[in-house]
Amino acid sequence: MKRRNFIKKATLTSIGTVIGAEIVFAHMMPEGYVPLAIQDPDPFKMFAKNKEMVVLNDRPWNMEAQAHLLNEKITSSQYMFIRNNGKIPENIDIKNWKVVFDGESIKAPKTYTLEELKSKFQQHTYQLTLECGGNGRSEFDPPAKGNQWTVGAVSCATWTGVRLRDVLEDVGIKDNAVYIGYHAADTHLSGDPTKEPISRGAPMAKVMQDETLLAFKMNGKEIPLAHGYPLRLIAGGWPASVSGKWITGISVRDKVHDGTKMTGTAYRVPCEPVEPGEKVKDEDMCIIESMPVKSLITYPKTGATIDEGKKLNINGHAWAGELAVTKMEYSIDFGSNWVSCEIEPAVNRLAWQHFSASISFPKKGYYEVWARATDAQGDSQPMVLPGWNPKGYLNNACHRIAVKVK
Repeated sequence: MKRRNFIKKATLTSIGTVIGAEIVFAHMMPEGYVPLAIQDPDPFKMFAKNKEMVVLNDRPWNMEAQAHLLNEKITSSQYMFIRNNGKIPENIDIKNWKVVFDGESIKAPKTYTLEELKSKFQQHTYQLTLECGGNGRSEFDPPAKGNQWTVGAVSCATWTGVRLRDVLEDVGIKDNAVYIGYHAADTHLSGDPTKEPISRGAPMAKVMQDETLLAFKMNGKEIPLAHGYPLRLIAGGWPASVSGKWITGISVRDKVHDGTKMTGTAYRVPCEPVEPGEKVKDEDMCIIESMPVKSLITYPKTGATIDEGKKLNINGHAWAGELAVTKMEYSIDFGSNWVSCEIEPAVNRLAWQHFSASISFPKKGYYEVWARATDAQGDSQPMVLPGWNPKGYLNNACHRIAVKVK
């Protein structure tokens, strides 16, 4: 039989979960046989996602929301984007899950079980914005390689865990600590056990922030497998690739971490502006840190129709990496004039903020509603695409929806 038709019997329980029913004659199945129901897996069932989510890739799995699906103030799992680099771990043994702390800047290596992390350190909960560095890549011209994200690779869930700072203080770190790098249980697409699919990290200033967590709950429940169960690093406001999933190790480095997807052009942009399509040397690329100011209209869905004389109520979210959003505006005349929106303060630092407005239109016809956020440093979203870069990162152009008044 074909290789794809075989699987270890140890995964029968998880197969039943995916199918949504008990495999009645499981004990009679040939060793390693895969039921037809999952030979072509349904990602919406497999990851408990809404059917309107958009699958960009299945090797590895990558999936995004459409803008209107993100209308919740706290993103639920069914609408949360998936960005993977390798294969999702199987057969997780939570009782024996361990996290190893090592590296040049650790006084002595130390290992914690998941239960030790939960019981030894104070737990904290924050609502934190995670956005893929390549969110919006599909709009760049010339096109950039990679998953062609539109606007839906962003989320803001609540995360509960322990501060990484508290754990590192317990471990003991040297004065020469510069960066951390994470290690995880996902496996390389090639199947080579010596290769890590991704091993990124952050400088110590980010690591030591209150909101940087080793999280074991999302929205008050166990983190779904696709989002990092049983333990995920969360570093809100930075590219979501810094928030590693399935964490099994943290290395404290005396230099910038040089793990997989930390070197070359990965998660880097030109240090200086370049012409579209220009080749950029690796040494002229700078690591992405705080994400730029951005906003998203989540209601109504683009293509909305209203009757003449009626107002259109809009709402959405705005965020600005490490900063707060201080002003939110909309335009209905292609950016010629801007009108202020109501914007709420964030529930905590690094959470997105919610905006709303009630819009009047002068007459019947076609309109576009554009949204523009401004951060605490006075930087606003560009009306057109920002500076081109080889990997298509950091597109924070104004979001817009189409509206017809009849």
